Amino acid sequence: MSALITCEHVDFGYENHDAVIDVSMEVNPGDYLCIVGENGSGKSTLMKGILGLLKPTAGTLTVDEELRRTGIGYLPQQTAAQRDFPATVFEVVRSGCLSHMGRRPFFSRADKELALENMERLGILGLRKKCYRELSGGQQQRVLIARALCATRKLLILDEPITGLDPSAIQELYALIRQLNREDKVTILMVSHDIQNVVHQANKILHLQQRVVYYGNVKDYVKSQAGLEFLGGDEE
Repeated sequence: MSALITCEHVDFGYENHDAVIDVSMEVNPGDYLCIVGENGSGKSTLMKGILGLLKPTAGTLTVDEELRRTGIGYLPQQTAAQRDFPATVFEVVRSGCLSHMGRRPFFSRADKELALENMERLGILGLRKKCYRELSGGQQQRVLIARALCATRKLLILDEPITGLDPSAIQELYALIRQLNREDKVTILMVSHDIQNVVHQANKILHLQQRVVYYGNVKDYVKSQAGLEFLGGDEE
């Protein structure tokens, strides 16, 4: 089975300064891969490169042909303005279909059915007429994941999805992401600073410090020098 995304000795950067250097990694179908590292380590830059928002300054980035056609589901970090968006839950979720509407000026019946199906999958169908900005942080994240699933069912990219959530909402979100990965076979690529939880959720880790410090499975990561230092010496 071919990789969905392959980076071969890739650099990404801005204005003659490379923030990410010589990254080689793969995202394979079924992966739950977390990108971790200190602030300024290049995590967000690599994410933008994978999304096609930045072109490599060196190396090769390859994206699966079907994924290029169908698109990637993306959940960015939310700003205060986005949390206050004045639209219904249904409108926000359905907007995920925009990426494959082509030149159609209106949403189709299939778009509506897909939005309703994804809201039901994420347990928010009963909120469909609610205003998005009236929801809790955890509910808003479920809405945005449902929106991302309307763009694609193959790969979800999540950028710091637990930011601003309370502890119970964080655990609910992790359980939801784990279910999407294990039961619905959605490949997950997540940027996170929450390393203590991430090592119990993901199956692969990419640890960046501009360059790759570690790339591989979680079990080996928690025993590695990089993992021990980043986890504060805790192998559990």
